Amino acid sequence: MKKIVVTGAAGFLGSHLCDKLLSNNNNIIGIDNFYTGRKENIAHLLNNKNFTFINHDLIDFIKLDADEIYNLACPASPPQYQKDPIRTLKTSIYGSLNLLEEARRLKAKIFQASTSEVYGDPDVTPQTEDYRGSVNPIGIRACYDEGKRCAETLFFDFHRTYGVNVKVVRIFNTYGPRMDPNDGRVVSNFITQALLGQPITIYGDGQQTRSFCYCDDLIEGLFLMMNSSDRFTGPVNLGNPNEFTISELSELIQDILGKKSKIIHKPLPMDDPRQRCPDVSLAKKELDWTPKISLKEGLKMTISYFDKLLSGKVN
Repeated sequence: MKKIVVTGAAGFLGSHLCDKLLSNNNNIIGIDNFYTGRKENIAHLLNNKNFTFINHDLIDFIKLDADEIYNLACPASPPQYQKDPIRTLKTSIYGSLNLLEEARRLKAKIFQASTSEVYGDPDVTPQTEDYRGSVNPIGIRACYDEGKRCAETLFFDFHRTYGVNVKVVRIFNTYGPRMDPNDGRVVSNFITQALLGQPITIYGDGQQTRSFCYCDDLIEGLFLMMNSSDRFTGPVNLGNPNEFTISELSELIQDILGKKSKIIHKPLPMDDPRQRCPDVSLAKKELDWTPKISLKEGLKMTISYFDKLLSGKVN
């Protein structure tokens, strides 16, 4: 039985990862400061004898005891990470540094949840792992983009300098149950607005594209990456390579709900990527991983969750 630390454990993806690791008979130490994580996401785990929770901010050092460390700690949606950009940077940089020092001391394997945002507003599509990105280092999104890029730098410098066993994944747009309905991401925004009978807000002309990966597919990829050969450090893209425009996403949600919503267009935020699509051939080759759940199927499950959440039938 492994002792595994999961930071960001009360977040959307962190809580699903805890479920996955507990189902594989591990001892899990979940760490979160509830800055964006939600207590409701881990309420079902608190009575599990194999789960321990620690309320802690990773900007501050913490001594750990673990065989493996998954670092998922960082606000992930633009409204959240732009709310306190300096704190976002500190979480990515200080948090990574603190965890890497502990991984080095413990000789533990350590995983970094990086992001497709390291590619910025890409000049090439689909994005492969060797693409270096087009990021504005002084823009309003830079606290997240550059914070994650710096975290990757720290991971690979610790790997080269100290031989730390690192795993780095670049996560593309992911959605599913336990998303915060107020997190400002496009899927949660559209579903919440449609369910509440509000106009759907599209930023820009709606022709910008994203590739949406259902959370169960993504979590399987994270698990496979952590358990892959030590020679394979990444970074590796994990996401769904099927590309949809934002307008197509809004139409699909309306079709599933069987009702039409009024559409409101607002200006596109600064540095918002026009196109985002992963090349996942490396993940397929090294991890034998490809996403299996279609956007329509995943949206149905996500809408069902949000419908219950907004009606008070789930916490």
